[in-house]
Amino acid sequence: MSADLNVVGQSVERSDGIGHVTGRTRFFGDRSFPGMLHLKMVRSPLDHARIIGIDLTDAERVSGFVRALTASDVPHNLYTILGLIGVEPEEEFVLAEDRVRFKGEAIVAIIAESEAAALEAVSKVHLDLEELPAVFDVEEALRPGAPIVTSWGNNTFMYEGHPCRRVRLGDVEAAFERADHIVEGVYNTSPIEQAPVETTGCIAVPEANGRYTVYTNTQALYFSLDNTAIILQVPGNRLHFVGGTVGGGFGGKVDVIVEPIATLAAMKTNRPVRFAYSRSEEMQVSSTRSAWRIYIKDGISRDGHIIARKVTSYADSGAYSRQTPYALTKHAANAAGPYAIPNVSIDAYCVYTNRQPTSAMRGFGVTMASFALEVQMDKIAERVGVDPWTIRFINAYRNGDMKPHRKLAEDATLIETMQAAAALVGHVLPDDLRAMTSAPRDAGPDGGRD
Repeated sequence: MSADLNVVGQSVERSDGIGHVTGRTRFFGDRSFPGMLHLKMVRSPLDHARIIGIDLTDAERVSGFVRALTASDVPHNLYTILGLIGVEPEEEFVLAEDRVRFKGEAIVAIIAESEAAALEAVSKVHLDLEELPAVFDVEEALRPGAPIVTSWGNNTFMYEGHPCRRVRLGDVEAAFERADHIVEGVYNTSPIEQAPVETTGCIAVPEANGRYTVYTNTQALYFSLDNTAIILQVPGNRLHFVGGTVGGGFGGKVDVIVEPIATLAAMKTNRPVRFAYSRSEEMQVSSTRSAWRIYIKDGISRDGHIIARKVTSYADSGAYSRQTPYALTKHAANAAGPYAIPNVSIDAYCVYTNRQPTSAMRGFGVTMASFALEVQMDKIAERVGVDPWTIRFINAYRNGDMKPHRKLAEDATLIETMQAAAALVGHVLPDDLRAMTSAPRDAGPDGGRD
């Protein structure tokens, strides 16, 4: 090992470790400011409904009530979560306008002197809602006549004019005709809540110089700052975001959900405002990992080589997209797995339903593909009658292999990694597998397969 490497292969102490284990780490919730107000949300009790009216009369009579914010108070009342990286359109309202599209969607922000007063006022806001038909299954959402969730008239995110992200390599149907075996499977995953110990939240504080300091547990500090500036239509230099201590995130705190409305409340009241999810809100309205349905059809040669793979995937985005369209692009790029397959067809759909919005969680988009693919590989091994290790070795991509999305595999240490894994678990590989490497194939980019 090179002498100048001081991280790789070394045990490196976490910079925040001592603070965490001694209880000296300061989280956003540890802060308090004189005159601090509390913000709580009036949320939709229905999965899908038209907003007919909002009556704040009784809420305004609650002792400690300060003011309410509705959609008309938000300068740019659309989340722009992916707009900064060119993924559009904007489509999730900061506060709902004409419709609510999932149970728990924010409609009115209540600002009060205490958390108790805010919660009491929330309970006394009267909503006049006209319930609408809802859809909760990704394939049902794509059928003719399904309730429309989006504002543009269909229930899929559009990729360059297509209702799905598409990947094509070779001729899948022709390869299926030549295959000795056809192996099919359908794989479903459920939504998963990240369940951080510290719930999503922030405190927005007006400063004497006209700036606003926001203490937040976001996982994406500058991303959150820029999006808040867009939503509030203020220059970014008027915002000072303080973060770095997350309290558990796992991807669930990359969305810009609490900061814009808390900062707006601080602007409207000229007082510090705290907005933090309760545990039930964290479970109900924060972004979960998407639920997926993945169909895989493989064409296999007699010797176990995969000559064709067709994947059709449906990601349940919930009522709004948040990070899911980006996750789907990652999914499509990895849906064939780390295998050298000469004929591949992938259609990956980002589907809107009346469920809570979904977003990032630990390898989002790729994790679900890996689960489905590796179970499928075990099925292939059983059908062909070879060892599950062998089926992976003989199909593993090597340096110089073309991936379905037209990128050459480089520095592909997959074979060496599997060899090391076998050694770690005490599995004795046959000589031919132990002799394999990730060096480029001698028989050309397709390894001599069609």
